Amino acid sequence: MGEMGKGQRGRNNYMEETKFKSIKDLSQSHMLASGTSMCAGCGALQSIRIFFDILGKNTVFVNAAGCMTLLSAYPFTPFSGSWLYTAMASASAGAQGIRDALDILSEKGDVLPEDNMRVAVLTGDGSANGMGLSATGAAMDRGLDFFCICYDNEGYGNTGHQDSAATPFGARTATSNTGAGNTGRKKDLFSVWIAHKPVYAATVTAAEPLDLARKVEKAMKLKGPKMFIALAPCPTGWNYNPADSVEIGKLAVSTGIWPLKEYIDGKVAHTKVPASRLPVEEYLKKQGRFEHLFLPVKNDKIIGEIQTGVDEYWSRYEQSALGC
Repeated sequence: MGEMGKGQRGRNNYMEETKFKSIKDLSQSHMLASGTSMCAGCGALQSIRIFFDILGKNTVFVNAAGCMTLLSAYPFTPFSGSWLYTAMASASAGAQGIRDALDILSEKGDVLPEDNMRVAVLTGDGSANGMGLSATGAAMDRGLDFFCICYDNEGYGNTGHQDSAATPFGARTATSNTGAGNTGRKKDLFSVWIAHKPVYAATVTAAEPLDLARKVEKAMKLKGPKMFIALAPCPTGWNYNPADSVEIGKLAVSTGIWPLKEYIDGKVAHTKVPASRLPVEEYLKKQGRFEHLFLPVKNDKIIGEIQTGVDEYWSRYEQSALGC
């Protein structure tokens, strides 16, 4: 069966197996309290709220240094469960220690089954793509039973939004703020992760909450490394009105810039395929980090390169779907 067929089959299975059949099935009360110190319109916070609602109170979040460090500022925390702060490079190593301790205590009977906890790493794209990748790769190699959630705001957002390995071509950041913007290309972290053969991996965005919820629900049934990359629109780093975060997330999907897909049983399937992709400039022009591509004159060369990259991705997908 081609990849398009697999993607369609996956969507049908979602509807048969999931409890999240409509937006009304998402929780109306949240495990993560309001009133955090995060920026207004934070796309990462929107995703983490959904993750926590589904994973439940018996979850310990292991937080790599980054934007989400600001969620818990002693002595206050929005988490109704547990939260642990680690250095940027060592969140997955910390998750290993917690998981091992819980397993030992469970074997001794000191932790009852109903009190056992899920372990989830929170990491920004800077840590996930760079200094934290070694520890995360090792955790996957060991088959660690954990969730790893990368909130991808495509830069080092907590320190002024400098370039990271996830910064897209053409975007301006604090360290590529002249000329045509970033000259590098965004690292394909999804492919790096699935090379380790985790039990599950997926791309998500809070702008598509049902897709996100269904993927978390599916992953909860599996034991082993469960890896998520959540596109996290960032009003301060991407320079747009905080009220537009959901619209920008949806445009990332409908232009094909952010493919929604999952890896399970050794196969990749797309869970939402745009019926008719919008031009990438519909996404780019909403963000100040790409304003230089449109003003004072439109930079057709760079916009064209970005469009070509997206077109080539979906062309490979279509060829795979046809069995070519």
